[in-house]
Amino acid sequence: MQTRCHLSILIKEQAKKYGDRIAIYYRDFGSKEWKTVSWNLFYDKVRLVSNALLSLGVEVQENIGVFSQNCARYLFTDFGAYGIRAVTIPFYATSSEEQIKFMLEDAGVHFIFVGEQEQYDKAFKVQSHSDTLKKIIVFDNRVKFDENDKTSVYFDDFIKLGEGYPNQKHLEELYSQANLTDLCNILYTSGTTGNSKGVMLDYEQYTNAMIANDNALKLTENDRIINFLPFTHIFERGWAILGISEGCTLIVNTYPNEIQQSMKEMHPTCMSSVPRFWEKVYAGVQDKINSSSPFQQKIFNKALEIGHRHNVECLCEGKKPSFMLSMQYKLMDKYILSLVRKELGLLHPNFFPTAGARVSSQVEEFVRSIGVNMKCGYGLTESLATVSCDRYNRPCSSGSVGYPLDEVEIMIGKDNEILLKGATITKGYYKREDLNKEVFTEDGFFRTGDSGYFNERGELFLTERIKDLFKTSNGKYIAPQMVEAKMLVDMYIEQIAVIADQRKFVSALIVPDYALLEKYAKEKGIKYTSKEDLCVNEDIRKMLMERITEHQQNLAGYEQIKRFTLLPHNFSMKRGELTNTLKIRRTVINKNYAEVIDKMYED
Repeated sequence: MQTRCHLSILIKEQAKKYGDRIAIYYRDFGSKEWKTVSWNLFYDKVRLVSNALLSLGVEVQENIGVFSQNCARYLFTDFGAYGIRAVTIPFYATSSEEQIKFMLEDAGVHFIFVGEQEQYDKAFKVQSHSDTLKKIIVFDNRVKFDENDKTSVYFDDFIKLGEGYPNQKHLEELYSQANLTDLCNILYTSGTTGNSKGVMLDYEQYTNAMIANDNALKLTENDRIINFLPFTHIFERGWAILGISEGCTLIVNTYPNEIQQSMKEMHPTCMSSVPRFWEKVYAGVQDKINSSSPFQQKIFNKALEIGHRHNVECLCEGKKPSFMLSMQYKLMDKYILSLVRKELGLLHPNFFPTAGARVSSQVEEFVRSIGVNMKCGYGLTESLATVSCDRYNRPCSSGSVGYPLDEVEIMIGKDNEILLKGATITKGYYKREDLNKEVFTEDGFFRTGDSGYFNERGELFLTERIKDLFKTSNGKYIAPQMVEAKMLVDMYIEQIAVIADQRKFVSALIVPDYALLEKYAKEKGIKYTSKEDLCVNEDIRKMLMERITEHQQNLAGYEQIKRFTLLPHNFSMKRGELTNTLKIRRTVINKNYAEVIDKMYED
């Protein structure tokens, strides 16, 4: 049962409830060994951080920065700050010095917690030119300080300031003063336009979001949640706090590229993720199917068909499978589908929330067919993650993003824009009154910039980002994200940017999965010495065009990709082509690849 209380005392209350039960599994930076933290130890660490922060002189509602990968100490810091009514500002571990400098100065941050060497080095360079930043506290004990650094300390030394709880009386007073109007976090979103803005999230939003999500989803204290997305991402942050409030065990995965191995070792029952994770799973399984014998392909496809009928056509629609179908499913699940889940590390899956981008219906139905209960949803940083999601007690349609949370009112406005109002919606952007006037309607609805509609049973469907809609020179409107989602299910396509705005037809820049492409080239006897050779090889291009044509056969003719260019390198955050959440910045891509794009339109 969910513990409902102010976040400042949530860990304290859970420690009373669960004591020495394991709260967190984690690994030290660079280590392969999993360690544990009990609920009692979790609270002890949080209380040490609170006392240490008070010893540093941190004041009520003072802003504190956290610039790190996921780790247990990140959680100790966040909740320790909440205990003294401070505000934490999470920065993506991949943020640039320029981004860090802007956010630190904009928020007037005096103290910043950093993860590894890369984050420390950036923070120290910024500190040397900063009038606000006083001290860097380092989570990773392996970090080497600059020889000119006289102020930074390791986290282990920092919490010594809290030993003996010298400020416990003051801390108890702050617990009693905690209120819902206090700011909890400021999350800076770079967005696809590149303009940083700090989303203000208060405790009232968190309180209402936790209750609303508890009503929509079924988590229990027996669930094991693995943290895959960074805690900086509101989806993972909200999801982790929801799990903590339910008494779940958190499995903190520090490095995203290790997630599949971590899942195999720790067997989570739940995980929040973006669609790209499941697209890769789908592509990987399809690759194995294609390389198996005809008999194995036939058996697996039969298992998928039965899984689709049982899970998608019946359970997702709220219907009871027939006795015969149930027996068929149990058989196929035992000998085939469970093996697929086991390969992913999912021995006892509960449900897996997915949001952040469009989910292909093809991928969504595949995931559900193999017995993984994907819960699709929609949300923004400004809505404290969830706006809508598939609910445990209602039917769900492929392609939808579920039903609105109880605390959220949705109105469909001009150009089918989704407008939001409710107890989980931000009050606005930090020190940006000019922007706040633009993003709220006169009657108080927040403009999301996303377009959508409801079906007859009240499920929300997204159509496109309004600003992303392209208009060809022939006057046809193209939704690039929809086209891109269809292509990303292909195992050979790693990244794609659709080009169409003010152009006579649709084209695309494509980054292939070079490991698979090189494997294909070797199997076909295609000679190459570099990625550039593969990009221009006619046999490779013909193969990919055939696959693209297959994926877009349900698109209107004017929506289909007519030409494409293969790129020998990935889109990059360093070049400004991706946001920290890996969304493409179309204006930057159009600028960086202007010559390549123009060449595709030469007659």
